[in-house]
Amino acid sequence: MDLQRLFLFLIFAFSLVLVWDGWQRYQHPEQYVQQESVVAKDQAKSGLPSAVAQAAPAQQAARPEAKTIRVKTDLFEAEISSIGGDISRLALLKHPDGVDQTKPLVLFQRGAGTHNYVAQSGLLGAGLPNHNTSFVAEQESYELAANADQIQIRLKAEGAAALQATKVITFHKDSYLIDVAYELENAGQQAVAASSYFQLVRDSVPPAGSTMFLPTFTGPAVYTDKEKFQKVEFADIEKGKTEHPKQADDGWVGMLQHYFVAAWLPEGKTGREYFTRKLDGDMYSAGMVLPETVVQPGQKAVIATRLYAGPAKSDLDEIAPGLGLTVDYGWLTIIAAPLFWVMSLFYDWTGNWGIAIILLTIAIKLLFFPLSAASYRSMAKMRLVTPKLEKIKEQYAGDREQLNRAMMDLYKTEKINPLGGCLPVLIQIPVFIALFWSILASVEMRYAPFFGWITDLSVADPYYVLPLIMGISMVVQMRLNPTPLDPMQAKIMQIMPIAFSVVFFFFPAGLVLYSIVNNLLSIGQQWYITRAAEGETKVAAAKR
Repeated sequence: MDLQRLFLFLIFAFSLVLVWDGWQRYQHPEQYVQQESVVAKDQAKSGLPSAVAQAAPAQQAARPEAKTIRVKTDLFEAEISSIGGDISRLALLKHPDGVDQTKPLVLFQRGAGTHNYVAQSGLLGAGLPNHNTSFVAEQESYELAANADQIQIRLKAEGAAALQATKVITFHKDSYLIDVAYELENAGQQAVAASSYFQLVRDSVPPAGSTMFLPTFTGPAVYTDKEKFQKVEFADIEKGKTEHPKQADDGWVGMLQHYFVAAWLPEGKTGREYFTRKLDGDMYSAGMVLPETVVQPGQKAVIATRLYAGPAKSDLDEIAPGLGLTVDYGWLTIIAAPLFWVMSLFYDWTGNWGIAIILLTIAIKLLFFPLSAASYRSMAKMRLVTPKLEKIKEQYAGDREQLNRAMMDLYKTEKINPLGGCLPVLIQIPVFIALFWSILASVEMRYAPFFGWITDLSVADPYYVLPLIMGISMVVQMRLNPTPLDPMQAKIMQIMPIAFSVVFFFFPAGLVLYSIVNNLLSIGQQWYITRAAEGETKVAAAKR
């Protein structure tokens, strides 16, 4: 059996598995998220107060009436609740919504339809303000001035506690980093110890615009220098089987979704406790507790950290170690990251991601040219000896062992390596998969136009033109290959262009574009080498 065709068939089978898995996740989500809660046991082990563990937007009815403080910067439209100082809504003005491009993408939101996602924080200790405490703001709305570098929202905790607390949220110009701090002043006669917690509370609903055929990860993630980057499934949280680090003196905790990330980023080497837990309903929290700060009578102190809320990009490591890993290139990151880097260089030159993909395809083809040439020479020779193979097959139709021996003798006589076409295919399979993930995971590809009707290379061609072109190119390429001797295999090879076209209906247009350009280059290279091989055969025959 021709192993090159076998590997192509395996790619097709792998694609079908991806589509089937996505369909199952869409149709039967209950199989992937367990409904039995084990929260009580997890809370008892953590030592965290129930106020932290039970933070959920659904519980707003039990709180005082909340007022909304509105904030607008060059990158954000935010809403801050007077209850807890939660960031209850955060729209990213530079990134369109996944469904309606006329609206900004809303990362955080509370009580809007079925989606809930908020950033919360508070202090731990008797009488200290947490995310259930009422705060008073200095004004109801804020807007970053054109000549200002930042804007601060100061929230004074209500109550007569000895430790007076002011929550300060600072937005910066041209930055997705938000500073969250507590200014503490001890007006009492006794020292007061206060620790703090910072958490992201979210439901398990995938972001708008997600497709069942291309499932991406949504959920918490924890990073530490020792144990590196670890994603945490919602189902594992519900089962109480999370394996992320619980204690560390570095790292961060965040919540991921396709293209975007929110993460709490403490600075310095300070002890911290990471936690994830299931809340009421379809709600989950991921956060951390920072060490105690002791405030002496008459003294002041500040507890602060940073929140990143924005696009997931590979250069985020400049903000915090490991934050760039939130761009999920899958298990082939070692290949996907350099591919995207090269593609970014081409984009910087051309200003068009589609052209960048074409140039990247050409570069990859040139890189593999020697291997591809060897493969096509092998296939050209196989094509020329096909009549002889047919005769051998007829001669030894009833003796498979003799048939195989005669075929190997023919390969030896004609100096053909039947495995010669396999190595290029084996090498290009991980490149194909890595490019798939680099296109699927990179926020730069989101709504990136090519030309005409292709206005977003990260989603499927809306009119299926590119998949049909790819199918036609596959048919042409198949015609250049030697016809399989096995009738069943020959039928499979005839069906494959149609099957691949259907599967590619659901693949990102950028990946289909890569496949088309790769096929066209392969057709040209294979045609040239086949013609050259036929010419050499005629010359050799004339000399005999």
